[in-house]
Amino acid sequence: MRSIGEMAGASGLSVSALRFYDRGGVLVPAWVDPVSGYRWYGPEQLGEARLLARLRRAGMPLADIRLVLAGWFSEDTDLVRKLLATHVRRLEAGLSDARNEFSTLRALLERREKPMPLPRTHAVSLSVSAPELADALDAVRFAASTDPELPMLGGLLFDIEGQTLDVVATDRYRMAVARAATSGHAETRVQIIVPSPLADAMRALLGGEESVRIAVDGDRVTLETGDRQTAGQCLGHDFPDYRRLVNLPAGQRALVDVATFQEAVETGPVRTREVSGPDETAADLSLLKVTADGAVTIGVDGDDDQSLVAVNREFLLHALAAGARDRLILEIGAPAAPIAIRRPDDEDTFSILMPFRLEN
Repeated sequence: MRSIGEMAGASGLSVSALRFYDRGGVLVPAWVDPVSGYRWYGPEQLGEARLLARLRRAGMPLADIRLVLAGWFSEDTDLVRKLLATHVRRLEAGLSDARNEFSTLRALLERREKPMPLPRTHAVSLSVSAPELADALDAVRFAASTDPELPMLGGLLFDIEGQTLDVVATDRYRMAVARAATSGHAETRVQIIVPSPLADAMRALLGGEESVRIAVDGDRVTLETGDRQTAGQCLGHDFPDYRRLVNLPAGQRALVDVATFQEAVETGPVRTREVSGPDETAADLSLLKVTADGAVTIGVDGDDDQSLVAVNREFLLHALAAGARDRLILEIGAPAAPIAIRRPDDEDTFSILMPFRLEN
């Protein structure tokens, strides 16, 4: 017998994925300890688990996987062969369609005029309150990307316009925006992307109550406070137009007590959803449900999926902590619409989480 951890290591499926397939009746362990609930798998199940891992890496729908597993060890494998052939044709058709669409998109992109870049003047200098800037950095830092394939998202956007500084971070699945008041700069809009390590170094200097100076000279940014400073090169990329991404359709707004809601999220049920990628990792999803009286609760399996909004539990907990308030507003719209987490006293500082589509 193999423990769930041993089965994960031997099969290529994560522990979370094995739990998911157990709950779905796809790969049920041979024995579950009635006291601890720990799962154990028989020797004959390793081949089945490895087959399951291969089918999922190939992107086969779960409904077809069930039939393949059911027919794999039977004498008549005609159904299995047809399912495999059908999925290959589905993938080939999808790839052909995708190539055609991307070919058109590349042509459109090449014909599109390059937009005028936002100016980076050679002498931008402004003052900002150290506590305000520290709060802004803390509110968005969790959402910065670590994906080397998307270097333009590997830092924090400093968007300076008029008497405000908007600090923005996103990794595609979540976005956070915070605002701080400034003085000393009232010229045209300026944007720079501060690499995450440099943003962390800036945050380390923001321990006092005084104002600090931010200076931008070409592609170099400096933060100075008293007799201390940190400086470095900005990222040489363009940041996405985040203002287009934060105009969300109106949803139901619910005021939640953060400590109580965090405990409910941490201890409540989750639904595991596999995330495609080389590591075959899985995400634990919290299922949010807005009740008739406008409260937000954690849904459970058995609830109508149409009434649930699924969100990465880890990301939700990060956003709640970054909100830095005892009470926060959760704005929830349709199941496919992003979820907004807002401060009741500061509408300019908020985060957005992309929902996951629930797989039946």
